[in-house]
Amino acid sequence: MQRIRSLRTGWQLLKSSCEGAAKQVNSSPSTSRCYSHVPPQGSGSFGLLFDIDGVLVRGRTLIPAAKQCFRNLVDSNGKYKVPVVFVTNAGNCMRQTKAEHLSHLLEVEVSPDQVVLSHSPLRMFTQFHKMRVLVSGQGPIEEVAHNLGFQDVTTIDMLREAYSLLDVVDHDRRPKDSIPSSKGLPPIDAVILFGEPIRWETNLQLIVDVLHTNGNPDDAWSSMRYPHIPVLACNMDLLWMAEAKNPSDNPMSDIYGANLYNHYLQASRRSKAQMQVKSGGGGVGPLAGTKMTSAELGGASVVFGAEEDLPEGCSSILVCTGVYSRDRQELPSEQRVFHGHRDFRFDPSLTQPSFVVEDVKDAVELVFQQEGWPLE
Repeated sequence: MQRIRSLRTGWQLLKSSCEGAAKQVNSSPSTSRCYSHVPPQGSGSFGLLFDIDGVLVRGRTLIPAAKQCFRNLVDSNGKYKVPVVFVTNAGNCMRQTKAEHLSHLLEVEVSPDQVVLSHSPLRMFTQFHKMRVLVSGQGPIEEVAHNLGFQDVTTIDMLREAYSLLDVVDHDRRPKDSIPSSKGLPPIDAVILFGEPIRWETNLQLIVDVLHTNGNPDDAWSSMRYPHIPVLACNMDLLWMAEAKNPSDNPMSDIYGANLYNHYLQASRRSKAQMQVKSGGGGVGPLAGTKMTSAELGGASVVFGAEEDLPEGCSSILVCTGVYSRDRQELPSEQRVFHGHRDFRFDPSLTQPSFVVEDVKDAVELVFQQEGWPLE
């Protein structure tokens, strides 16, 4: 989590950062009420996606370059000069809380609409919203789940209270007197992992019990059924740097994701071009480019939405204020551990950033220079 991504895009991509606004931003004059600049003549439009840990902050400490960077990103009225979104693997809080924290640290207004947490994509998983879900993590996870659209939520603590005999790792929490009877909760339909819990052993035990009983711990264990009830994991990245001096380099998460998204955009354009050729009656021949699996294409083989809804590309900028260090020698590729999704194949080229700079201020200055925009 040590990079920002510069996003070459139409103004249609990013949501407005104005408070309460949910409309897509475009290049019409009406956008001036939300953003202080329109694209200079002859230059492209773009937006910025900022990682937080290692880019803007180290733990609870603001990285000095970040405050100066954001002073340059807003005008005298506090309006952003370009669309800005904050993207983080954190998932133990609400968007409102993260926005307020960033506003205080950066001394600029950050709205919840500008914050994307690791669990934010679950808003789109509407097929699960009416299911009874078991949630694991820490922080206000029940409130987070309801805010995302889930209507019937069970926490690990609620499940443990209903089935107290299942959690016996901690001797102090074992039933002391008579054996309590279970409360018989309704069956669980899906499991959601928001992030790392405080008590791994309790969470793992109860989740395994739920999976082995097809969502109903009242039943006896049976052979593991596959596919079992769905498990939705929001964040697989367990490597980050706060105030501590360790750990060291993990481009498998952020840089890999940014480059994979860029490949997705390229594949979408190729797919759209193929459909246009086919609808015109011409033959469709193979197109050059990196082949992607169905999972890497988002589970679809066709383009989502119209071409103007997608950015032209996504570039990654790696900064040296987080996990990454220029002075630390890279591990040989065969010794690296791939932390990606099991359906993603490992491609070493996707770990290479578009640019490497010292800090976030240098990164933003580079983006504006590349795009031909004045930063001041």
